[in-house]
Amino acid sequence: MGVLENRVAVITGGTAGIGRAIAQAFLDQGALVVIGSRSAESGEKALAELGAGDRARFVATDVTRRADIDNLIDEAQSWKGHLDITVLNAGGVGKSSHIAKMDDDEWQLELDLNLTHTFRGIRRSLHHMLPQGSGRILCMSSVEGKRGRPGIGGYAANKAAISTLARSVAQEVGTDGITVNSLCPGLVMTGLVADRAGAGQGLSGVDEVVEMYSRDAAIRRPVLLEEVAATAVFLVSDAASGITGQAISVDGGTSHH
Repeated sequence: MGVLENRVAVITGGTAGIGRAIAQAFLDQGALVVIGSRSAESGEKALAELGAGDRARFVATDVTRRADIDNLIDEAQSWKGHLDITVLNAGGVGKSSHIAKMDDDEWQLELDLNLTHTFRGIRRSLHHMLPQGSGRILCMSSVEGKRGRPGIGGYAANKAAISTLARSVAQEVGTDGITVNSLCPGLVMTGLVADRAGAGQGLSGVDEVVEMYSRDAAIRRPVLLEEVAATAVFLVSDAASGITGQAISVDGGTSHH
């Protein structure tokens, strides 16, 4: 039996990149997984590739809309009558820009994709987890939430806020059987990184991004999807019941705290 046997997990942004890798790792450990993403086409493709049959479901979800987030989490809970794990993974850089050039719409997009989506996901998950007296909530932050870089100030500010939000909620529900942590990956070579690599940092493409982040990392390479997913499995397992309110780095030694 896997360490997540028969636990119901919901993952926003679960059809690609880190979210998809976490979904696969959870399934490998026996979980029942509900993934959310905007595209029904990508959702069906992800389900087919995960090959989990009736142990995985997809719910079309735009995380910038409160009703969609509530619906995704409610669907996961109603599937088996309990919600054990929530991973709020969706988000990312909206439009890379120096703050002096960033307009209000771009700033609001960053908030909606990252911090507001996380707040709403936590709130709805607690609606189900508090009455049952158990649960694991994992929020996706970033190494940039610990240090920041020019050109991605909106993203970095949101990721820092996500870790602080998780820490605050952990204090509120620490005696209710619920842990709340944030995960802070370093550079992970997802499709999104390949598409937008270095756009706001004055870098010419993927190779320069890899070189810059690898130079900063103790391991001198990007972090693997599987390494992030393995840490996620641990943090939502029984083995991590004493870990809450933490911002856990999986960045190859890039950050110093």
